[in-house]
Amino acid sequence: MRIDLHTHAKWSKSIDFSYDYYRSMMKEAHHNHLDAVALTEHFHTRRFADIYDTLDRHCRYEGDYYVVEGVKVFPGIEVDVKENGHILLIGARENILAVRSRLEGHTEESHYIELERLLRLSDEYSCIRIGAHPFRGANPLHHVQPELLAQLDAFDVNGRDLHHYGLNMEGRVLDLARQIGLPVVAGSDTHQPLQFGSVYNELEEDCDTIEQLRDAIRQGACAYQISPHLHAKVAAAEAEQTRYKKEWATRSMGSVIAGDIDG
Repeated sequence: MRIDLHTHAKWSKSIDFSYDYYRSMMKEAHHNHLDAVALTEHFHTRRFADIYDTLDRHCRYEGDYYVVEGVKVFPGIEVDVKENGHILLIGARENILAVRSRLEGHTEESHYIELERLLRLSDEYSCIRIGAHPFRGANPLHHVQPELLAQLDAFDVNGRDLHHYGLNMEGRVLDLARQIGLPVVAGSDTHQPLQFGSVYNELEEDCDTIEQLRDAIRQGACAYQISPHLHAKVAAAEAEQTRYKKEWATRSMGSVIAGDIDG
């Protein structure tokens, strides 16, 4: 089974979830021979619960995943912690929604949850825990106490970081993982369809449940791959994302001006 363990549902945290846009993402994921993704949308995205309410209306949910355009979609969430890093949690739908509700008082930067508390919360809800992009300049994790990092299930070799920092980022993450005693998995960190396939993981067996997925990661039955087209894929995706944002800003400004005139 091929799976991308770090993906997003929207090209911006500030917009509403669009099922049509997400279908286009999963069509591209399928086109890039992915069998599954973890949907790790930001915990402070606009109307987080709408994502799962919409998927419930349109897709079947079986095992611990949805099926969208032939791709398994395991629920997840990306959480900012007080130590300044990001943690990916992957779990059953009801558990991810429960985690998000417990984070309601921690969505502002001045009130982000401490990593130790998030780890306890993820234990309570049986979530897989992955340390995202541990050497990213804005959101590092490598400085956190080793005894806390050791409670994670894996570190993330991140497609966007490999593009922006260079392929030597892989070695830095591998060195940290060896020091802590954790495996390494890959996530594209995509917000846009064209980035799928830049990195992915190959599992020896198909997984239908969170427990099966966790076991595959912990037992080393999950090997990541980096595409030779990584730079082209990430660059094309980010160019499209920039175009979306410019068009969105133009439309939003037009709406404000029209509202002022109408008023």
